[in-house]
Amino acid sequence: MRLSVIAVGRLKDGPERDLCARYQERAQGLARGLGLSGPEVIELAEGRGRRTEERRREEAKLIGERLPPSGLIIALDERGKSLDSDAFANRLAAARDAGTPAATLLIGGADGLDAELRERAALVLCFGALTIPHQIVRALVLEQLYRAMTIMAGHPYHRA
Repeated sequence: MRLSVIAVGRLKDGPERDLCARYQERAQGLARGLGLSGPEVIELAEGRGRRTEERRREEAKLIGERLPPSGLIIALDERGKSLDSDAFANRLAAARDAGTPAATLLIGGADGLDAELRERAALVLCFGALTIPHQIVRALVLEQLYRAMTIMAGHPYHRA
């Protein structure tokens, strides 16, 4: 199963980019042995519309163009469900075991995701009630993908 993260906004050089790269590399090192590939990170430009709705629609169109034709879509959104790391790992493993070709995690821009993308998602996740900058969410997503892989592999990284 191919893992990818589609994120609106580009990370500048700095600690956030370094942290994302670290977890992406760790995850890529485990992926093959688990029947996974990636995670690939696809950065998209932020919308340029004047109004929030225009920007969200513009970003949703760009995201839609990059989504695989089939697979599990997981949207990160403040209105989503909170899962613990074991449940998240189990969800990914179940999709892989069912022959799902891809799992794509969506991170919106500063204005969040368009409602159409949340509706298309099989799972809408949140990292709690706090407002978290989308750059930090990207690091959290990559760390949780790595953590999920360590859980699937029985690696001691995750201490429940």
